[in-house]
Amino acid sequence: QVQLVESGGGLVQAGGSLRLSCAASGSLVSINTMGWYRQAPGKQLELVAAITTGGNTNYADSVKGRFTISRLYTKNTVYLQMNSLKPEDTAVYYCNVRQADYVAATLRDSWGQGTQVTVSS
Repeated sequence: QVQLVESGGGLVQAGGSLRLSCAASGSLVSINTMGWYRQAPGKQLELVAAITTGGNTNYADSVKGRFTISRLYTKNTVYLQMNSLKPEDTAVYYCNVRQADYVAATLRDSWGQGTQVTVSS
């Protein structure tokens, strides 16, 4: 089982910056990706950014050039640096770890508890 502890959310004015952190612990084997998703009120959960074990990254079009995902392998921690924040970035942000389950031939997701990011205009 994987435990994810997020931190770094809060209230910021438009144009400001925040950095989210997610520390993972537990059975951290066969990790495919670590990443961040978000859900705004009345909207579906969406991928914000993800990073593979090899360091390849993937970003939602809406955050490209503003957000940067990184991973500290020695501490099993993933970060999301968010710059030039906009009111539309307001959402609950969830940390995600996706692992390969070779026995079941599927991918397994673990989720953090979520951290609120609010951007005021």
